[in-house]
Amino acid sequence: MRSNNTVAIDSHALGTLNYIRASIDAAGAFAVPGTAGVAMGAVGLVAAGVASIPALVGHWLIIWLAAATVGAGLGVVLIARHRSGVGLPLYRGPARRFVLCLCPALLAGGVLTAVLCQVGEARLLPGVWLLLYGCAVLSATLMTAPAMMRLVGAMGGLFVVCGAIAFEAPPRWHNVILGGGFGLLHLVFGFLIGRVDGVERSKI
Repeated sequence: MRSNNTVAIDSHALGTLNYIRASIDAAGAFAVPGTAGVAMGAVGLVAAGVASIPALVGHWLIIWLAAATVGAGLGVVLIARHRSGVGLPLYRGPARRFVLCLCPALLAGGVLTAVLCQVGEARLLPGVWLLLYGCAVLSATLMTAPAMMRLVGAMGGLFVVCGAIAFEAPPRWHNVILGGGFGLLHLVFGFLIGRVDGVERSKI
């Protein structure tokens, strides 16, 4: 016959194992800073605004490539600040796995950008960019912190949808769709992810 003391010990052991398991899961996850999404979204909205100016419409490709460079740079800087602020290394463990999950689709996007420009099919680029960026985000979803996983996954899925829409839309709508994806989606989800991150950090 088991005593009450045995039950208490078993319960305590189970609680300890659950805590250890949660700690391991958290250590293997990457916390995405909402500020990076907000910053990249702001860059995307500015790019969409600049590319919509009649005198600059013909230079939309250069404008968006410049915006991608600036946005990526800001994202890296803000991620580095976020990780250093919580005492984590920039490129080890979950951060490295997160980047490696992003890279294949982003690299494919870069290659296709060069190929499509070379053959004179730049009109397909908005759809390619949005689709492959969404695939990159979806690939990296499993590496994100559990509290952010659904938000990051939803954002990636919406990028894929925007890419599919861009392929079917006439060229005059491409700048609007790019602004809605790289601008508005980044901004909205950056804000939501930032709120979740703030709540999680307050629990520590």
